[in-house]
Amino acid sequence: DPDPGQPELRDIRGLTVLVYDQTGAAKNRRRRKRGTFPDPAKRVFINDAVCEGCGDCSDKSNCVSVKPLETELGRKRQIDQSNCNKDFSCLNGFCPSFVSVHGGTPAKAKRPQLKVVADDPFAQLPMPSLRPLSEAYGILVTGIGGTGVITVGALIGMAAHLEGKGCTVLDFTGLAQKNGAVMSHVRLGPKREDLPAVRTTAGGANLVLGCDMVVAASPAALSRIEPGVTRAVINGYMTPVAAFVTNGDMDLGAEAMMKSIRDAAGDEAVSFVDGTGLATAILGDSIATNLFMLGYAWQKGLVPLSFEAIERAIELNGVAIETSKRTFAWGRLAAHNIAAVQAAAKPTLRSEKPVARTLPEIVAKRVELLTAYQDAAYAERYRPFVDKVAAAEKANAPARRGLAEAVARSLYKLMAYKDEYEVGRLYSDGEFLKKLSSQFEGDYTLAFHLAPPLFAERDPTTGQLKKREYGAWVMPMFRVPASLKRLRGTKLDIFGYSEERRMERRLIGEYQATIEEVLATLAQDNHALAVQIASVRETMRGFGHVKEKNVKAAREREASLLAAYRNPATQSVAAE
Repeated sequence: DPDPGQPELRDIRGLTVLVYDQTGAAKNRRRRKRGTFPDPAKRVFINDAVCEGCGDCSDKSNCVSVKPLETELGRKRQIDQSNCNKDFSCLNGFCPSFVSVHGGTPAKAKRPQLKVVADDPFAQLPMPSLRPLSEAYGILVTGIGGTGVITVGALIGMAAHLEGKGCTVLDFTGLAQKNGAVMSHVRLGPKREDLPAVRTTAGGANLVLGCDMVVAASPAALSRIEPGVTRAVINGYMTPVAAFVTNGDMDLGAEAMMKSIRDAAGDEAVSFVDGTGLATAILGDSIATNLFMLGYAWQKGLVPLSFEAIERAIELNGVAIETSKRTFAWGRLAAHNIAAVQAAAKPTLRSEKPVARTLPEIVAKRVELLTAYQDAAYAERYRPFVDKVAAAEKANAPARRGLAEAVARSLYKLMAYKDEYEVGRLYSDGEFLKKLSSQFEGDYTLAFHLAPPLFAERDPTTGQLKKREYGAWVMPMFRVPASLKRLRGTKLDIFGYSEERRMERRLIGEYQATIEEVLATLAQDNHALAVQIASVRETMRGFGHVKEKNVKAAREREASLLAAYRNPATQSVAAE
């Protein structure tokens, strides 16, 4: 319902202003850390095997803690447990992949795993050879809002003050939105008088400490780099910018960003380390990333301040002192022995299998998945069609490639539609519980957020199915539809009579007919447009009304591309 003040203001002539005074979710997260605001013992987890990557959860929540997860089957979603503000609005996304974890805490690497390095992994760490601070030294710390970039600059500044060195710290926080760009210009010198300017000038950075690669690769940061002068220590984890919330298919471009940083500083001057992945796996919190990166840079001799001064600055900061010291130490160890840190992180480090890249690999993997989805006979309906496309592409457009790969991915997507049988299988096959236990520990219970088409109520206003929460008793129930998957498509398939399931089966035949038409006139000059046509149906993602909307949009786009394909005179315009 609208705010009661809105109708009143609507009837007043001229300009009116309605001010909302409320505590933001990010502020509440900080208050929880200080113990001044209730912290619900609840977390949200996404079963990425069920997730379609439709982005409805981001649309509903507008939350940057819903992050991309790149998998062999495309981009899915995951929850950043460290950044989660616990308003749980992402649960409103119309998707059965969301699970509430009640009572669990993010998993951390267990002490026994540290035996791969030593009983005390930090005891044998050598002290680095620090550069004498005989002249001005510039450090540019880059990152995103809400992760503690300003804190890193403040710690360096306090450590310099404790040593009696000159220091200036200038913070640029932009709009200070969560996941917005933040930069801290830190300048060190023997005395304060040696630092007439507080801002790092063009080419004036001796160290770029990139706690986030997106900001480190921005023009504002790259302009501070001087080849032969600047060293760069960059977090190689790709954190999506805030724009990802509204454009879930945006190209995150990690390789291009790495190249721009290497080109600016030189290959030998840049170190990339998966700071977020390692810090989160070991310490259970991605907020630890920035101190981890500081420890890495310090151990490399790139922060000309003593160990004692930095540790004392951490103590004076007064926030999670022991954890912060340990985080700094893990960063040091990563600089000294990255293999040891990776071994310690391995039990909880989220890693995906390599993405299949060649056409035979793509097809073989999807035949395996379709066999698990239904059976070998169903899977073998997939392979011959892809082979036919590959043969036609080779014969009619021998200098081109990509069409068979696009068909292989899109046809699999359509054939492996996530009905009740498949959702049940993906929750009961054991992989879901393995992923859950790798992220959470403690005595926790689960709740599932579902809208079964045969049982769910409909919203009287929109006509859309309404989700509701089901308790842990649902978990064994998932095995029932999973065990009945061979009924899919038969007369005994009670789920298959719904309009959504009939639509999904039609989409398969429609797609094959469309590709047959494309192959009939395939040539070198229309190949690029054919690939676009073949790829459109990968965007038919989601469940229920979300999928219906995406199917409608994809069909409209496909119709436009097909019209151009049938009329060669318009192909160049459509390709743009």
